[in-house]
Amino acid sequence: MNENPAKSSSKRGKIIILVAPSGAGKTTLARRLLADFPNLTFSVSATTRPPREHEIDGKDYLFLSPEEFDQAVANGEFLEWEEFYGGKRYGTLQSGVERELEKGYFVLFDIEVKGALNVKKKYGDDALAVFIKPPSDADLVQRLKKRGTETEESLQLRLERARMELSYADRFDCVIVNDDLKRCYKELADVVTSFMNS
Repeated sequence: MNENPAKSSSKRGKIIILVAPSGAGKTTLARRLLADFPNLTFSVSATTRPPREHEIDGKDYLFLSPEEFDQAVANGEFLEWEEFYGGKRYGTLQSGVERELEKGYFVLFDIEVKGALNVKKKYGDDALAVFIKPPSDADLVQRLKKRGTETEESLQLRLERARMELSYADRFDCVIVNDDLKRCYKELADVVTSFMNS
């Protein structure tokens, strides 16, 4: 995680959660926030899926065996975790997050909707939960198709999941529509700045 000394003095940090349906631009927005805010560090998720070629254990993900993941669940070590297609599991270990908060960093989460609401419930006013919304279903379909990585079946699964996620949007602190990336990022950066200074 980030070792940049420009953090929020000796004060304990807070949590910023970004949630969006697949294809709504969340990863691009998260990268820009991390580049623009030196006191922001990324929460590295644990997963049971095998690493991809370019991925580094501890930087991209914490790669756990299914048995290690089970043990961490049994020990209550996760802030949140979820199982996805094909039985792969992802989760956030509380120890790593707490370590960064104690150093005074703001910790950025890029997680799924139910996990986000669990983290928000646990941290209350010390967590800002932002939902990034596509302008429409049709726009989301176009963005997913443009990636060129979706089969018709996986596209349908992602759309079903997106509709489920969108049904939770009103439970978030803030909803930002990504109809224009530049405008969306400015709105997000303003909200984050205000939260960091509160």
